[in-house]
Amino acid sequence: MRAVLIALLAMLPAARAHPAEIAPHRALYTMTLGSTASDSGVIGATGAMEYEWGEACGGWTIVQRYRLRMRYAEGSDVEIASSFVTWESKDGLRYNFNQRQTRNGKLEQEIRGNAQLDGPGKGGHAVFTKPRAQTLTLAPGVLFPSAHTILLINQAEAGATFVTRQVFDGSSDENAVQVSAVIGAKLVTKPPTAEPNALLDRPGWRVRLAFFPEDARAEEPDYELGMDLLDNGVSRNMVIDYGDYSIRAKLDDIEPIAKPVC
Repeated sequence: MRAVLIALLAMLPAARAHPAEIAPHRALYTMTLGSTASDSGVIGATGAMEYEWGEACGGWTIVQRYRLRMRYAEGSDVEIASSFVTWESKDGLRYNFNQRQTRNGKLEQEIRGNAQLDGPGKGGHAVFTKPRAQTLTLAPGVLFPSAHTILLINQAEAGATFVTRQVFDGSSDENAVQVSAVIGAKLVTKPPTAEPNALLDRPGWRVRLAFFPEDARAEEPDYELGMDLLDNGVSRNMVIDYGDYSIRAKLDDIEPIAKPVC
């Protein structure tokens, strides 16, 4: 199986000569329940998410905050709030992460640490300070989140339809996960009746990501993420599919963030 995977990667089109030009931005999304299976127990979901992709001298900053209220057929509503803040060097070799999640106002999870790769395409290590002190070995070829998104855009521009990589994001105290991406045909830049918007009037692709656990024997992903990914790093709309139910995130508002003077 590993040999087949390597062969598939070798067949990918070469990335374009100039890497993706990311547009720093802040976006607001409304979150609602998408599909739900009859036996899932989930009957409703409402919330909001703020996503900020900023640029610093030498690195990218990501701030993602959301608040989601889940309704169940049996039992009380559950309100989940999450804050996830990261910094990633532009060479893709260094990464800092900090996540805090509460359930009904009580702390459920706090994760903090940093990771470093020994060089492009090489392995490295991740050091956690919370929830407990531990060090994990990162395999050669692993990517951090911003580098992974930029790779997807570059490969989409080159005509690739399937990309799979190991990605470490620090959202759990486990190792990197395998992320397989199916890239669809190019999207139109905007609906005919939409107002002009420099951040949204860009070419993009319908992308479907499947997140597989670290266990290589797993046949089904933990969850899938569908999105309209534009060539500047903006995600217009998203669907997070957990199998027995899904959450939709609809883009409501977006604004540019100034680039730093370095």
